[in-house]
Amino acid sequence: MATSLYDLSVPTFLQTVSAVAGFLDRAVSHCERNGADPDDFVEARLYPDMAPFHFQIEALSHHAAWGVETLKTGVFDPPGLIGSMPFADLQAMVGRAETMLRAFTREEIDACAGRDLDLQIGPRQLAFTAEEFILSFSLPNFHFHAVTAYDILRSRGVPIGKRDYEGRLRTSAVGEF
Repeated sequence: MATSLYDLSVPTFLQTVSAVAGFLDRAVSHCERNGADPDDFVEARLYPDMAPFHFQIEALSHHAAWGVETLKTGVFDPPGLIGSMPFADLQAMVGRAETMLRAFTREEIDACAGRDLDLQIGPRQLAFTAEEFILSFSLPNFHFHAVTAYDILRSRGVPIGKRDYEGRLRTSAVGEF
């Protein structure tokens, strides 16, 4: 059976967006247990020349929800970056991305298969098919920012591991692993 454009995008983004929501919750619990403030993570970076945690959350949210929206509209036009905000607002942003992803239907996304997309992304004009856009632009960027957010929290002592990043696997077996 062939994999559809919907399967390549929506459930794939949802698996990790849901996992991100979970490890953000774990970060809050960690702070509560240790008398820390989750807002201290907002400006945290892995390295001085890398973007801060809040940017990682904004970017992963944009690449997921607005990446799929691009398939329908032909324009990659996420909302502008907000910048530093409270940790709870970052959690809400991830929740909104998850809600937006869940609203896409299989039929509307699969109808975009093979669509040509000429996109202005920053200073670059790039020509993609819908599948190329998801597989070579949105998903790699999304996962880069998701894993960077994970790494920032992990490097600051939040007790999360690989399974927290993987989220709920989409398996054909009955039950969970």
